[in-house]
Amino acid sequence: MKSPRKPRIGLALGGGSARGWAHIGVIRALEQAGITPDFVCGTSIGALVGAVYAAGELAQFEQWALNLKISDVISYMDVSLGSGLLKGERIMDFIRRDYVDRAIEDLPIPFAAVSTSLKSGAEVWLREGSTLEAVRASIAIPGLFEPVLKEGAILVDGGLVNPVPVSLARAMGADFVIAVDLSSGVLEQKHKLHDQKELSDDKKSEWGKKLQAGLDTLVPAFERNESDLPSLLNVITSSINIMQIRITRSRMAGDPPEVIVSPHLAHVGLLDFHRAKESIAAGERAMKAMLPTLKERYDSN
Repeated sequence: MKSPRKPRIGLALGGGSARGWAHIGVIRALEQAGITPDFVCGTSIGALVGAVYAAGELAQFEQWALNLKISDVISYMDVSLGSGLLKGERIMDFIRRDYVDRAIEDLPIPFAAVSTSLKSGAEVWLREGSTLEAVRASIAIPGLFEPVLKEGAILVDGGLVNPVPVSLARAMGADFVIAVDLSSGVLEQKHKLHDQKELSDDKKSEWGKKLQAGLDTLVPAFERNESDLPSLLNVITSSINIMQIRITRSRMAGDPPEVIVSPHLAHVGLLDFHRAKESIAAGERAMKAMLPTLKERYDSN
């Protein structure tokens, strides 16, 4: 008599821009516990970290993220007046120089990324072809990064339709899904900031101030009361936060994962890529806190 097959584990890494460095900590905690996912998929920054992990290059990538300074992040900005505030090519050129672009189907761990068709609004699962092209399409945040043209389709960030891709992990063959949701407490944090009359300059993200300064030189500014209206950058990032949180809650209610990992990173802005150390640590803490639950639920499957 054959012994029952163990449930296959899928790791679904959510979007959240700079908060996505927490995915590195989550993976590290899983490794330390001796848990290796059978499938990895991701949306936006989750696609980037997931691809690097599936390729077996997470250690090198982690060191790069930890060494990022504000000045480094700014150097990757290629401000544009096209279909996104940033072209996104400088960062992709860097990744192409330092990482081999393998075909997705050749990665050691099965991987897939989520993107969105701008024409039809359809969810697009990228499961073959260039890994870096798939990542670039998945991270194309509308209004911030230029979309990607692929086989006649215009692709943007997968967070518009599936911010935490539990459904994709199941479609890949996962019986037991670990979902990493980076939106925990974000709306509450935004309300706290809104309730303050003003934020002093020293509390604002240096990254955000530098990017906004660059945009101000390109986009004619209307006269407005600075204390009453947010900047263009804040409008975009806050809108993305709200959209992804609402969609995530709806989709996970309909297709709940076996385990949800929610690092506490509401204080980290979408563009605070230089704060990798605290984000990684938060991810590791959150995953370690869920390990007893994970093992109990896995053993009961």
